[in-house]
Amino acid sequence: MGNIKVLLADDHKIVRDGIKLMLQTQAGIDVVDEAGNGLEVLKKLEFNIIDLVIMDINMPEMDGIKATKEIREKYPNTKVLALSMSNDELHIRQMIQAGASGYIMKSAGRSELKAAITNIIEGKHYFSDEATHSIMMDLVKGKGKSASSEPVHITDRELEILELIIKEYTNQEIAEKLFISSRTVDAHRRNLLQKTGARNTAGLVKYAFQHNIIAPGDT
Repeated sequence: MGNIKVLLADDHKIVRDGIKLMLQTQAGIDVVDEAGNGLEVLKKLEFNIIDLVIMDINMPEMDGIKATKEIREKYPNTKVLALSMSNDELHIRQMIQAGASGYIMKSAGRSELKAAITNIIEGKHYFSDEATHSIMMDLVKGKGKSASSEPVHITDRELEILELIIKEYTNQEIAEKLFISSRTVDAHRRNLLQKTGARNTAGLVKYAFQHNIIAPGDT
């Protein structure tokens, strides 16, 4: 497999330059292009094969949310990592719904940026601690709310475990972190799958972002 081809999308050149500097020293990652808004991103994707777009959310002409939707429709093999100054849960869930595979803050360091890129290219999701915390707080506030007709009640312990599942901890790692047995973790995971109707871990992540945290009728 060749190097990961990255396109940087941010309307501030200083931000793009900073990310480029961080990624220059990372083996296996090449920043091959950059853009100042969503329309530029889409134009550049017409002529370049890009593995990952690191996408700012607030940009002129076309914002990152609309651009991400277009990318997922037209270039399904191109992944999107959302980059933001804010851990606002509305922006986070809008980017997730648009098809982004991850969300990190502009304050992220070199190692977190590399981890996010690697995870996403491997087909996983990556959310910064700040983003995960924001989403989980929203999930707690919206606990019991669901898109289905029957409300789902998720216990505080299940929420703890769900947060760690989203961060891609294994059952054993969750058990060690929460000082419980891996069998107990497995039981909680099965309960979560049963309650949410998800078939696997990816389904749980999707459920957390697309169902519980969005209260029908919210404006």
